[in-house]
Amino acid sequence: MNVFTSSQSTIFALATASGRAAVAIMRISGPLTFSILEKLCQTVPKVRQASVRQLWRRGDQDELLDQALVIWFKGPNSYTGEDSAELHLHAGPAVIDAVADALVYYGARPAQAGEFSKRAFLNGKVDLLQAEGISDLVEAETQAQRRQALEQTEGGLSIVYQGWAQKLREVLAFQEALIDFPDEDLPEEVEENLKNTINNLHQEMKSHLNDAGRGERLRRGLVFAILGAPNAGKSSLLNLLADRDAAIVTEQAGTTRDAIEVRVVLGDVPVTLVDTAGLRETQDLIEAEGIKRAQKIGREADCVLCLTDASVDVSEPEVECDFWVRTKKDLNVSRETLKRNDNKNLYISVKTGEGIAHLKQVLAEKAKFLTARQGPPPLTRVRHRLGIEECVQHLEEAQRLDWPELRGEELRLAMQSLGRLTGTIGVEDLLDTIFSQFCIGK
Repeated sequence: MNVFTSSQSTIFALATASGRAAVAIMRISGPLTFSILEKLCQTVPKVRQASVRQLWRRGDQDELLDQALVIWFKGPNSYTGEDSAELHLHAGPAVIDAVADALVYYGARPAQAGEFSKRAFLNGKVDLLQAEGISDLVEAETQAQRRQALEQTEGGLSIVYQGWAQKLREVLAFQEALIDFPDEDLPEEVEENLKNTINNLHQEMKSHLNDAGRGERLRRGLVFAILGAPNAGKSSLLNLLADRDAAIVTEQAGTTRDAIEVRVVLGDVPVTLVDTAGLRETQDLIEAEGIKRAQKIGREADCVLCLTDASVDVSEPEVECDFWVRTKKDLNVSRETLKRNDNKNLYISVKTGEGIAHLKQVLAEKAKFLTARQGPPPLTRVRHRLGIEECVQHLEEAQRLDWPELRGEELRLAMQSLGRLTGTIGVEDLLDTIFSQFCIGK
């Protein structure tokens, strides 16, 4: 669907990050693109042929701005579906500013966040799921995130949802036939097949939802909380796992009052390690608040590491622990105690580094397990999950109802829920929210 007309504004933005670099890419899209290139370059390059051009600002006194590589894309064969261009500039701030001023002078305006991708969506170049995949691809920190985002960009999720939508259309057609021709000689198996198809779709969608949030976890990264009593070695462990001095380490108990976060990669998955306040009874209001926050972080984390002194028996904190990390292994720890060393009880020495490599390996395996791909492309956003949950609810209601008219209405509502996910039905109110999360040049 092409919603743009000749009155649509022409936009521009940097497609590369700001800062010192050899090249900066300026993107242009909209109906004035060709005329702007004529004024900038004198002669417009052939379509999709990279050509070196001098860029000029024409006026009372013509000014040479830069010598750049220029690529011209004629719509609809472009990323946005509109006439578009790329200017590969020298990346000096003065060059970028001068070219931006010239583009405004020639009738373009700076793009808003995500406006290029929004136009690509509105012009039918990508659906909403693919557009979100593009955003995730730009933000990907690890190879696992890249692979997941690229699959969504290539239409992995879209194919699944479009297949469900097609089945729903077929079911709805049969349902309409039952409504319009109740006294006709329709085969008896029509309604039976209809009910079976609805049930199968319902089960497929429930299975899709039952993925433990793996796709969402990989997209946003995991949170691993480090809990334990004061001076258990939490901050020292954080520094070792982060390979830098991120937290202050002293002999004084209660040094950490607020949470300290460090982003690392474990098992090709981004993980935020959170060092928390030591858990103990205290009359100090500030420390008490830190302990309260630590317990909340522990309850909400994807994985909890509980640190204790290996030579001392302690009670468990008020959260469920995934791993008991027994510290100070370099001290006198009995052989009977060490026999408990397994993937639930891990013995380390922060002082000597003993056991740290094994701990990192165990945590990496945990991160991979929490985000491992199982079955079809996973859900990657809360919006997707809510949409499929809504669709499941309508299918459940359709199976419960005997009246054909009411069942047909529930099937239509289920189709609308799927349509909002891909962007084919009623997403106008969502667009600004979704695309505002993109970078400017996208």
